[in-house]
Amino acid sequence: MYNAEIIEKLVRFIQEKDGIRDKGILSKLVQNQFRLEKNRSVFFNEWFAIRFCRSEKRYCSNTVLSLSALTMYDMLPMIICLVTPYKNYLMLANSTFLKKISQTSQNLRTDKIRGSFNSNNIMRESGGIQNTPENFEALFALHQKHTFSENLARLVEATSQIEPKGKKFIPSEEEIECINGSINRAIAFMGSEEYRVLDADLKERVKAVEEEILLAASIDNVNLRGRFIEFLITGEGEAKELLIRCLHGKKMPPKIFTADKLGDYKRNFEHFKTETDIKTKVLFLKSNPKGYNVDKVLSFLAEEKSVYLIFLVAIDLQGKIHTRLCSMYNRQILEGTSVKHEWAGRDSRGVTQFQGKALKSTIFSFENEIDFESAQIFLSKLIKGEEG
Repeated sequence: MYNAEIIEKLVRFIQEKDGIRDKGILSKLVQNQFRLEKNRSVFFNEWFAIRFCRSEKRYCSNTVLSLSALTMYDMLPMIICLVTPYKNYLMLANSTFLKKISQTSQNLRTDKIRGSFNSNNIMRESGGIQNTPENFEALFALHQKHTFSENLARLVEATSQIEPKGKKFIPSEEEIECINGSINRAIAFMGSEEYRVLDADLKERVKAVEEEILLAASIDNVNLRGRFIEFLITGEGEAKELLIRCLHGKKMPPKIFTADKLGDYKRNFEHFKTETDIKTKVLFLKSNPKGYNVDKVLSFLAEEKSVYLIFLVAIDLQGKIHTRLCSMYNRQILEGTSVKHEWAGRDSRGVTQFQGKALKSTIFSFENEIDFESAQIFLSKLIKGEEG
């Protein structure tokens, strides 16, 4: 959650101390004023984390923090304060705003977090927005659209002499034929008994944890909210029970590291092999949720019998849960799907984004319709890696 009032007070307090020169004195003043805990070099509370760095000038190459340490605070606004002789400069340093990793970066992998970042590795602007205090709220909202694992993959690729784990999917002629056949497979599945079985299965899973979904829906962090609801629907065992206890006890739930796969729920039938992505939409909040990784979805659609689906879970202002199982080619969904390359690696076709109004329309005015020609045009753009 972004607490604008608290962070505005923090910014004013630090700006009033311009020229203090001593980061030790400034950090102690801030710690006392905002009742912060300290873990090594990072001060934090429930609203933000902050790291103080001494510098002679605004642009420098001082080491700021290890990437592994950042993982502990990346769900909060992670603020860096550069204490220079005449002015204290503030920037956000969440993983979304890092260009690359510097120290010991040769050991960095997506499955092995190593290295530190310097102050000059922090983006001074993102998406045309300057990384300055007056833009912190907008920047943090942007950060919340990206998971740490996605940012890590980008950082691995951006860091010199590091091979990214993910690669662009290059389909063979046979696989392209199978991908193109996915539209007809989707049309067949949406009119089948298997569709009704899968829809009933997912609805029953939602019904079993309705109360817990509503508790999770109150979490402000969009990534955490989505992961927790997804895990409530698809998870099993002790980890799910622990999450449920924490939600009822109004405690911060444990970290749930959902697998970085294409879909959240897999179910195979005789004639169809389905992957379903669960998308959560809190109807009284404005949001345009991120969709699927294009290379991953194409790789899946290149397999025989494959059908890719989206299961929408929407919560309205009255606390009622609405669900809808639809195809990625559903006309309403397709009209609200765009492809973004902004946060994808160089060797990637990008990720999709859904318009919130398209999801809402699909929930309340569902038309089980796939326009073959529109789907074919869209699929061709995906294969070519076109944005838009």
